Amino acid sequence: MERVILVDEHDRAWGVLEKQRAHEEGALHRAFSIFIFDAKGRMLLQKRSRTKYHSGGLWSNACCGHPRPGEETHAAALRRLFEEMSLNCDLREAFTFLYRVSFDNNLTEHELDHVLIGECDDAPSPDPAEVEDWKWLSLPDLRNEMHERPEDFTYWLKTAIHRSEWDDLQASTRAGSLSL
Repeated sequence: MERVILVDEHDRAWGVLEKQRAHEEGALHRAFSIFIFDAKGRMLLQKRSRTKYHSGGLWSNACCGHPRPGEETHAAALRRLFEEMSLNCDLREAFTFLYRVSFDNNLTEHELDHVLIGECDDAPSPDPAEVEDWKWLSLPDLRNEMHERPEDFTYWLKTAIHRSEWDDLQASTRAGSLSL
């Protein structure tokens, strides 16, 4: 049974809850979203497996997950990136954000999301239970696709990508360095 770390809006842990129950109750918990860029500055996107408990078949960032109780967020992100995409690369935390969204299946994502970024030119070898497809896309092209077909993308990806922190990140990827 997978459990998540319950936090307040300042990321102070105060408890643990079974993951499914946290999503049923809309309990605020710690999460992470990993964004991988190649040397050309393109972002790795994955299309979530249609068998996922929510947002199946939608395009999202390289990988997402939850640290386990007692596990540091950075270590959890490295673990999950390898489990889901078979990739190893250095990651650094870029920013955090809080979001809440309810889905048609009565589940609610209420997460304090740590955004981690990395650079890697390796082709992923995704776990088919997690990932249906993948592609590399520039940030401007991604924003254009999101504008034209917002229903094709996960809520948290759209929320993260439209934050002001991406302006600085986009400038650094054009320069060819993520300053990892």
